Amino acid sequence: MDVGLLSIIVLGIMLIMLLTGLPVTFVLLSLSVIGFWYLRGLPATSSIGLGFFSIITTDIFIALPTFIFMATVLEMSGLGAAMYDMMHKWMAGLRGGLAMGTIAIATVMAAMTGSAATATLTLGLLAYPEMERRGYDKRMIIGAIPAGGSLGPLIPPSVPMIVVAAVSEISIGKLFIAGIIPGIITSIGYMAYIGIRCWKNPGMGPPLPPEERVNFSEKMKALRVSILPILLIFLVLGLIYLGIATPSEAGGVGAVGALMCAAIYRNLNLKNLQKATTTAIRITAMLMWLLAAGAAFSQLIGVLGVQDYLRDLLLSLPVQPWAIIVGILFLVFILGMFIDATPITVIFLPIFYPIAMALDFDLLWFGLLFTMDLLIGIMTPPFGMVLFYFKGLNLPGVTMMDIYRAIVPFFLIMMVVMVLVFLIPELAVWLPNQMIK
Repeated sequence: MDVGLLSIIVLGIMLIMLLTGLPVTFVLLSLSVIGFWYLRGLPATSSIGLGFFSIITTDIFIALPTFIFMATVLEMSGLGAAMYDMMHKWMAGLRGGLAMGTIAIATVMAAMTGSAATATLTLGLLAYPEMERRGYDKRMIIGAIPAGGSLGPLIPPSVPMIVVAAVSEISIGKLFIAGIIPGIITSIGYMAYIGIRCWKNPGMGPPLPPEERVNFSEKMKALRVSILPILLIFLVLGLIYLGIATPSEAGGVGAVGALMCAAIYRNLNLKNLQKATTTAIRITAMLMWLLAAGAAFSQLIGVLGVQDYLRDLLLSLPVQPWAIIVGILFLVFILGMFIDATPITVIFLPIFYPIAMALDFDLLWFGLLFTMDLLIGIMTPPFGMVLFYFKGLNLPGVTMMDIYRAIVPFFLIMMVVMVLVFLIPELAVWLPNQMIK
């Protein structure tokens, strides 16, 4: 049978099964087993088990549970509320200060947890009532919180980046470092937009009245609460950047450091530790099964020749190489509106990154663009996952249409940053290339 027709059949069956609501892991594994059985016979299915073992024993997978445990411990330590209180005292006196502070705290929380859901849900509960009480425009509040939360996949250490590195040939340490500059630019872009809007229209984000502002000593007291987790993030990234530790070792340091932070803030007890450990095990197991299933599916499409077929097809097109990359990113963007980021990565990145390699593009640059594209997808109406996380809070008077309208300016800012990274690859690769080997 023609490889092109086989590709269409396999991918078509996969998409139909996914649309029925079946678990992604089940879909990928069942297709892989049936495919190997049909093509090579029953004994060939044993190669799937060998693939499982080889992928879960790589250095990247050793790093995965440590970073996830670090995130869950920091989350259960209650640092989100403490940091929001600090931000409120420092920035509430500015026009739009609470909204800008929400973005700043979301950036820090993104680095702590690597999760869009955690930052969105935490700040939705903390920031929305306070900004609403202070008379902030509803669109400004609704847009700032999910936009800030969506920074999770971009700011290192990021779980989605670990997944991207796991299914490609990209260094996880370099990918972490590559996300720093675009992440900071995006965060600053969000805050600049809020500041300009509130400067032109003070009613969108009125400052705190002078009589309600705290003195400098109170601000410094609140700042002390946030110092340790921020230092921990810098320590973990610094160990990787300076070449002192591998990502796996740095993740272990981060996990121990998170426990120390929780103990110092007196939030380390048996109940919280059990909750953090259980959550970390559940997330790690889910991701490992999904990635192992993705590896099996990658073996299948390799046997079918899908990767070679698509590569040869795209390379034969009478277009510039950059146009092919744009086409890939557009497809990922569309998929991101309907499918979660991790399934997209494990299914499609093994197909796309060999094409980028064949076109002689920097894989680190492509990996970061792929990650940013996923980020844009999760905040794009109508099915962006981060929008549904926010709607799931069931905040009074907030409709899905309100969320769709409010997120558009922030979505456009992220698009601009992604275009800048596309046009100026140094924004992604310069800092990682300075890493001490």
